[in-house]
Amino acid sequence: MQEKDLINIKTLDFAFENSLVRVVANRNCPEIKLVGLNVGPFEEGNAYEVQFWVAQELEKAGIVRFREEEVLDAKKIYKVQWTERVQTPSQISKLPEDFYPKLRRYLAELKKASAKSSEKMREYEKSRQVIRDMVNARLKKIVSLATANFGQTEQILKNLTREERLIYERLRKLIHNWKAKILEFEEQGE
Repeated sequence: MQEKDLINIKTLDFAFENSLVRVVANRNCPEIKLVGLNVGPFEEGNAYEVQFWVAQELEKAGIVRFREEEVLDAKKIYKVQWTERVQTPSQISKLPEDFYPKLRRYLAELKKASAKSSEKMREYEKSRQVIRDMVNARLKKIVSLATANFGQTEQILKNLTREERLIYERLRKLIHNWKAKILEFEEQGE
């Protein structure tokens, strides 16, 4: 992967870190003043929207918890993997835009926990395999989309995440240029 590809994924990840997520207050907490940012006050049981990185820190402090729909877990990942396997090669399911940033964080947390528990190590290994299977299934579909005529794929492209659109656009351009060179060579030979 080239450096510019990493920068784009890093940019998407940075945007995710600063996106708003929904949390629920575990306890009352007065307003917290940071340099250039105030968060709270929080009232136990109430829902709030805060930036992801702020929510992580508040969660570590026990002040808030992420709402269930914000949390990616093994059950949700298995469901995505199963869906991708049962669909035809020309179908790709819609994922939330923040799926891959959450997926990376889920794996990192699981890996961290696996160092302390053999049960977590097995869960981590199983999750990695399921994720690899899901990513490979989606990637095969993206490659297929990149080789198809655009008019046929426009509706399906709406189901791709930002990270997937990055790889799709690069593949499509590479394939288009390759085909053009092949046809150019063919025309010269006539």
